[in-house]
Amino acid sequence: MQIIKTSDGSQTIYLPELNEQYHSLNGAVTESEYVYIEKGYLYQQSRNQKVFEVGFGTGLNCLLTALQAKKSGIRTKYIAIEKFPLEKIITDQLNYGRQISENAQIIFEKIHSCLWNTEVQITEYFSLIKIEGDLLNFNLKNIDNCTVVYFDAFGPDKQPEMWTPLIFSKISELSSVGGVFVTYSAKGEVRRQLTASGFDMERLPGPPGKKEMLRGIKKDSKI
Repeated sequence: MQIIKTSDGSQTIYLPELNEQYHSLNGAVTESEYVYIEKGYLYQQSRNQKVFEVGFGTGLNCLLTALQAKKSGIRTKYIAIEKFPLEKIITDQLNYGRQISENAQIIFEKIHSCLWNTEVQITEYFSLIKIEGDLLNFNLKNIDNCTVVYFDAFGPDKQPEMWTPLIFSKISELSSVGGVFVTYSAKGEVRRQLTASGFDMERLPGPPGKKEMLRGIKKDSKI
């Protein structure tokens, strides 16, 4: 596991055994801001958000969402599931908070120091539940009406078990009608599976280094 710098100065983690990194080398913060905040969280426009993240990873998407919630005055409950939580010795080295502001660093440290599997109030506007578990077999029956889903698993070629009809069906069931789904992937098979799971899908221009990404809106199953 190696910490490396991306083109916008923010860091990511490289996993040699997968030959994969957690974020784009064209800019970790740049990618996260574009894919998940701009095209997902802010696109939804609700003043009370319930976000579900697949792949908590470094906590970057969580940090940026907490900062945006505070900036916009949007009350947000954030639920993230992670099978392999990073050790504190790793997250302490990541520069996301320090690169943004002193307050961002305080929030980043609080995100990583809070208990798993319990709801913790991080800021006035933002609460967090970090779930240590495997989405493949985790019971999601108590998670529903999510307004935004960040799908940030490793790519389909590296983690194919996460990009299946079963997983997308689970995501559809926990999403509210009109809920927004975003992912950096633009693969045709992913788009077709999400469409079959109840989302109206569209391709969008991607972040730096990627031609396209996907966004979906949960349809009303009653129609």
